[in-house]
Amino acid sequence: MKTFKDLIFKEHPSVPFFMKQARMDFDNGYGISVVNGQSAYCSEGTYEIAVMKGGQITYDTHITNDVIGYLLPEEVTEVMKDIQELR
Repeated sequence: MKTFKDLIFKEHPSVPFFMKQARMDFDNGYGISVVNGQSAYCSEGTYEIAVMKGGQITYDTHITNDVIGYLLPEEVTEVMKDIQELR
């Protein structure tokens, strides 16, 4: 099971220098985008996540119908686990 510690953050391609992003795809076809920085729903030490499918944000899972902001790393891990269990 992948966790927050497995994420590798890089400069966000749309707003370099102001935001970091990690993306990860899972074996079930879903994935996660995790961002931190200006223009995101987060503050220092928290993160914004989006559920991904086919490389795009998906809004049709029971996990969320939007992005989720202000998550601590352990909360990101919990959402990652939920995404990995989607079928």
